[in-house]
Amino acid sequence: MKRLYLRIYLGFVGMLLALVAVASLFFWHGPGPRRDRGLLRATAALFAAALPPASAPASEARAPLARLAAAVDADLALFDARGAPLAAAGAPLPAPDPRRGEASWLHDRDGPAASLRLPDGRFLVARFRRREPHPLAWLGALGLAAAALAAAAWPVARGITRRLERLERRVEALGAGDLGARVEVEGRDEVARLASRFNRAAARIEALVAAQRTLLASASHELRSPLARLRVAAELVAGRGEPELGAGMARDVARLDESVEELLVASRLGLLEATGAHEEVDLLALAAEEAARAGGEARGERATVRGDARSLRHLLRNLVENARRHAPGAPVEIEVARSSAGGAVVRVLDRGPGLAPPERERVFEPFARGSRASAEGAGLGLAIVRLVARHHGGDVAWRPRDGGGSCFEVRLAGHRAEAASQAPTAAPAPSRPRPAHASSLDPARPEGSP
Repeated sequence: MKRLYLRIYLGFVGMLLALVAVASLFFWHGPGPRRDRGLLRATAALFAAALPPASAPASEARAPLARLAAAVDADLALFDARGAPLAAAGAPLPAPDPRRGEASWLHDRDGPAASLRLPDGRFLVARFRRREPHPLAWLGALGLAAAALAAAAWPVARGITRRLERLERRVEALGAGDLGARVEVEGRDEVARLASRFNRAAARIEALVAAQRTLLASASHELRSPLARLRVAAELVAGRGEPELGAGMARDVARLDESVEELLVASRLGLLEATGAHEEVDLLALAAEEAARAGGEARGERATVRGDARSLRHLLRNLVENARRHAPGAPVEIEVARSSAGGAVVRVLDRGPGLAPPERERVFEPFARGSRASAEGAGLGLAIVRLVARHHGGDVAWRPRDGGGSCFEVRLAGHRAEAASQAPTAAPAPSRPRPAHASSLDPARPEGSP
């Protein structure tokens, strides 16, 4: 049972049912009227004195038994020591059980009857005509009482667990990325203390994450100006007769610039998670622009995703640059499709050397490099790809391509796809390439080397 309130409620109901069962068993099979043995013996002696002795014929007991029945307003029956009937007055009565004690209850469809052992060993069975409520009526009343208690137990059980359920929902929201999730503190019990501690912990986490994002964004932006000056210095060195030194400096500056760009993308994703800002993004159009920029080809069906266009463009650009780096001179291909699960799928294909099995997951870790990686790149490109994909409810994986090469497959969930045409769509006209010093919010030089 997954619901706590159901377990508590069923526990209440189970206890009530056990109580009803015990009461019923006690009523039907419990001890007879033997609470005062002295009174029972005296009553048995009086009845025995009013009846003929056991040695007398059974017919002689009928008249005295009828007088006794009229006197006490009861149905009476006399049985011998073995439980065989001798005489009766009134309605039929159940036979006694000789194995039971001096007095016991007997039950049939007409209700309970009392069995009393006489001093001479005979049994007198009596059922008073002033009827008490039928046993089934008692059981019915007991069942109604149990049902009423069960109905009353339901709000009690829900009241105990309702606050826990609200706390559970807030914990799930915090785990899903809603750093502003808080729960209302009600009462002064253990649940209230737990809610208060959760709120304090959530506030602390939100403050720490906000500080980290602010520091990351600030540091990345602050690095832009020194990098720009270093780039100018590299150009000056190259122009003064030291082209190799200038080229080396330019490559180092480019790597630093790429690292800054990746950090800015990560901080931007954090800001988007906090604000929930998204827009409709045409994946095929983005893929066509990035393919044209790299001299490749994009094809597939039009799929519209609700997300961040700049982050998704960065994802595609990282994968395209990764393909160009590991398959120089070979065209890069991008495929866009809709998945049967209602999501969008983007595949970036190349004819590079591929990845060894141990590297197929590790390449998505920050600063990880494959065994065939070049010295270029910051080692953050594919890690950013995974970060962006997961931000949009999906993930990325490496697949071997038929005929050799790599296929990086990105699956995005929760999209709204539109089919412009069932036939494959060719890439639109090439878009104008962005300058090498593009804005930090729309970077132009990602690094995706595994």
